Amino acid sequence: IKRPPSGRLCLVSHVLVALFGMGSWISVNSLWVELPVVVNVLPEGWNLPAYLSILIAFGNVGPVVVTLTHHFAPGRLNERLVIHSIQALAVVASAFLAIFWDEIVLVSGKSHSVPYLLLTFILALVCCTSNVTFLPFMFRYPSVYIRTFFVGQGLSALFPCVVALGQGVGKLECLNGTSGNGTLSPHYLDENFPARNFFWFLFTMLGISGLSFLALSFRIPTQPAQEEKDLGSPSSKEESETHPLQNGTPHVAEDQVDVSKDSPHSAFWTRRNIYLLALLGISNALTNGILPSVQSFACLPYGTMTFHLSVVLGNIANPLACFIAMFVLCRSSAGLGAMSVAGGAFATYLLVLAALSPCPPLLGNPVGVSLVVISWIVFTALFSYLKVVIGSLLHEAGHAALLWCGVFIQAGSLIGALIMFPLVSVYDIFQRAQDCVDNCSL
Repeated sequence: IKRPPSGRLCLVSHVLVALFGMGSWISVNSLWVELPVVVNVLPEGWNLPAYLSILIAFGNVGPVVVTLTHHFAPGRLNERLVIHSIQALAVVASAFLAIFWDEIVLVSGKSHSVPYLLLTFILALVCCTSNVTFLPFMFRYPSVYIRTFFVGQGLSALFPCVVALGQGVGKLECLNGTSGNGTLSPHYLDENFPARNFFWFLFTMLGISGLSFLALSFRIPTQPAQEEKDLGSPSSKEESETHPLQNGTPHVAEDQVDVSKDSPHSAFWTRRNIYLLALLGISNALTNGILPSVQSFACLPYGTMTFHLSVVLGNIANPLACFIAMFVLCRSSAGLGAMSVAGGAFATYLLVLAALSPCPPLLGNPVGVSLVVISWIVFTALFSYLKVVIGSLLHEAGHAALLWCGVFIQAGSLIGALIMFPLVSVYDIFQRAQDCVDNCSL
């Protein structure tokens, strides 16, 4: 039997890893982008984002259970079985969501979308748990596949966004009001297809991700691997990063991954690793919690098109930055710190715009539109690249390092969301611009 070239096999593995990574957060990303459609149907209305934030926070019970299991019973948790289980749970939940998302249940005499909220919690639980199971599983592969995994995570935000744009979410027209005094009133256009079809799209994507992981499980060889030892030499590291798609290093076998045999506890908690984890937590707090909460406040005053451009181009910048990291990897702590500072500067500018909503500077000026869109692109790209680099560096520190990588990703995201929730939903620090109204007229 003629075997295909190793380069083709590696390329197939990269595609499978990307599709596997895509399934990690596509559920929660899809729920967020579909909110403008479902809030018009479900009885919770625009209180639904607050419900969604709380349910995602409760979903962190999954990472807590996994982390405690690794701590008190090291080596006992079958990661492959856990991943298969949560992927199957997500597929079933998304199918039920497509069927029952608009069902209403009376609770204490009030209407509530119990099926939608319950299935949302299940999907959030799966997404949160994926951070502490998918990443440690990737220890079985050479470090270059970590970067491919993050490319897939970027696609988990891009794909739902593109489909939602095709659906026509949030489109409106400003029409003359019926009062005859020259005022304009917003007229929201119907979507091109209903929410049920969108949730079936989510079901399909989760199914593809699950099948990709199943294929990856069969592609892990049983022969011993020397990848971590080989990567210890400078020449092999250089070769690995110069030709990432041609990396013929064998994967690590299932029986070679033993959490109890990782490096000693004290050996991992070095200043450099703590520094990397701190950068990782801060970057995820900004990208997954703080800035998404105020994106509409920062962008919508400049127009709906500005908002859509920021969302789409930012989501394109995410996987693109991850792809660049497959070929150019910055190992300098100072360089990573400089990127964090630069990304933080763009994040500060966007937060200032959100705080000044609905009358930010350069309103009605093309320069203002360009600045806000470019800021979202650069901010997303810098921190996406930073996360991939840190994940790759921690891969070299062992299986436990990737577990802590997932923990800090999830902890940072949670802290960022908890900081912004009261500011946005309780204290109304940020003011939303009204559609079809000159919000800044004297």
